[in-house]
Amino acid sequence: MPRATIELKIRRQDAPSAPPRWEEFSLPYRPNMNVISCLMEIRKRPVTKQGTTTTPPAWEASCLEEVCGSCTMRVNGAPRQSCATLIDRLPPGTVTLEPLTKFQVVRDLIVDRSPMLEALIQVKGWIPIDGTYDLGPGPRIAESERATAYAFSRCMTCGCCMEVCPQYNERSEFIGPAPLAQVRLFNAHPTGRMNAAERLQTIMGRGGLADCGNAQNCVQVCPKEIPLTEAFGELGRQTTLLWLKNLLGK
Repeated sequence: MPRATIELKIRRQDAPSAPPRWEEFSLPYRPNMNVISCLMEIRKRPVTKQGTTTTPPAWEASCLEEVCGSCTMRVNGAPRQSCATLIDRLPPGTVTLEPLTKFQVVRDLIVDRSPMLEALIQVKGWIPIDGTYDLGPGPRIAESERATAYAFSRCMTCGCCMEVCPQYNERSEFIGPAPLAQVRLFNAHPTGRMNAAERLQTIMGRGGLADCGNAQNCVQVCPKEIPLTEAFGELGRQTTLLWLKNLLGK
C-alpha cells in the first residue's frame, strides 16, 4: 500500500548544552523525495504533527550528490548521507532523524566534526609541496597503484565510519578509521613518501593503529566503499617494518 504521508521524528537540540527533545512532523507524500527534501518542506512550514509552530530544523548540506559528506546524520538509527537516502527505499513507518553521536551537537542535526580535521593535521594528511618552482613531470604510477589511491581519495570525511567504530568514543584517544586511511593514501603518493616515516611514527603512538579493534563496522557503512581494512593491514606492515628498522638502527 503506497504511503499517504511521510512521518518524521526529529531529535532537536537548540545548543550544545541544551537538553534534547523530539518533534514529529507529517508531510504529504511525493515520490522520489530524499531526507533533505523533507527537511526543506518542514522549513517552509515548521509546524509539528500536533499543530504546534516550531523553529525550522537545522541541518548541513552542500553538494546534494553524495560528494561533500556534510549532510551525514542518523536515519532510522544508521549513519547515512541524507541527500542520497530516498524515502521510498526506507521501510514503511516513521522515519527517525538524529545527529551523529560521536561528535558534539552544534544544533539539531548539525555536529562539530573538527576532531576529524585535527586528526588529519596530526597525521600530516597532505603533500608538502609549495608549488613555487617547476619540478618537471611527475613520476609514472602503475595502474594498480592509481586505482588503489583513487579508492582512498574518495573519502569525504562524512564521519560514518567514526560513528560506528566501537573504539572511537569520548573515553578513547583513537583517532579513528578515516584519518588512518588517509595515512595509507599519502604514504603511497610518490611525493608523500618523503614524510611516510613521520606519519607512521604518529600512528604508532597513543590513539594510533594499535587501538583499532578490527570490528570492521567502518567498511559496512562507508558510502564510498573505501577498503578501510585493507588500509589498516597495509599500515600494519609499514609500521612493523619501521619498528624493525628503528630497532636495528638502520
